[in-house]
Amino acid sequence: MKIALIQTDLFWEDASKNRENFDSKINEIDSEVNLIVLPEMFSTGFTMNASDVAETMQGETLEWMKLKAEQKNAAITGSIIISENGNFYNRMLFVFPSGDFQYYDKRHLFSLAGEDQFYTPGTQKVIVDYLDWKICLQICYDLRFPVFSRNVENYDLLLYVANWPKVRTSAWDTLLNARAIENLSYVAAVNRIGFDDNDFEHNGHSQIIDFWGNYIIKPQETTGVFVAELDKNIMLETRRKLNFLGDRDNFEIKI
Repeated sequence: MKIALIQTDLFWEDASKNRENFDSKINEIDSEVNLIVLPEMFSTGFTMNASDVAETMQGETLEWMKLKAEQKNAAITGSIIISENGNFYNRMLFVFPSGDFQYYDKRHLFSLAGEDQFYTPGTQKVIVDYLDWKICLQICYDLRFPVFSRNVENYDLLLYVANWPKVRTSAWDTLLNARAIENLSYVAAVNRIGFDDNDFEHNGHSQIIDFWGNYIIKPQETTGVFVAELDKNIMLETRRKLNFLGDRDNFEIKI
C-alpha cells in the first residue's frame, strides 16, 4: 500500500480555506497512492468552539473528501467536527474511492484542553478493511492509551491523526514507536505544524514506522506531502517467525 501523509499549518476555524489548501496539496501528488492521510480536525484546527464550526454528515467537508477520493482513486482520511443528535464528535472519516465511508469517534477526549466538556466520546474501536489491509483508526490523545489500541484483531496498520503540540514531541515520537513494536504493526501518524489560535505551537513529526520500530518516513517538521510504500507480506512473514502476538493477554475493555 502506498500512503501519502499531508503535513501543513491549518487556518483557524476556516473550513473553506483549509479545504482549498488541502485540495492544492492533494492535486500536487504526482504518483498513484492508495491512501491520503490528513491531520486531526483538519478543517478547523483543534477548537473547542464546536457549536460555531461543526458540520453534519451531509456537510461540505465530507462531500469534498468524497470528490477528492474519487478524483485520486485513493482513500482519504482525517478527522473533523461533526454535529449529530445534539452531540458534537471529533470524528475520523475514512472515505473510500467509491464514495462509501466509515468513521471512528475519538474515544479518549483531551481533558487538559476541556475537549471532554464539549465533545462526546466514541464507544467503538474501528477497524477498516481496505485493499486487503486491516486499518485501525485512532486520534491524537488515543496514543497514550495502549490497551484500547492493542492488536487483538490482527490489524496491519495503526493510523493516528493529531494536533499534538511541540512541547510534548518526545512523548509523541516515543509512544508511536512503542505502538508499532508492541503490536507488530505498521504505524502511520500525521500531525499539523504551525501555531493555533490559542498560541500552541505544533512541529509536525508526521512519520511512518515499521513493525520493528524502524522509520520508513522519519519525523518531518516542514510543510509537505510525504509518500511511502508498505509491504504487508514482509510484516506477516515476521509475525509468523516471531509470534509475539500469540502470547498477548486476554482482556475486556469496559466503556
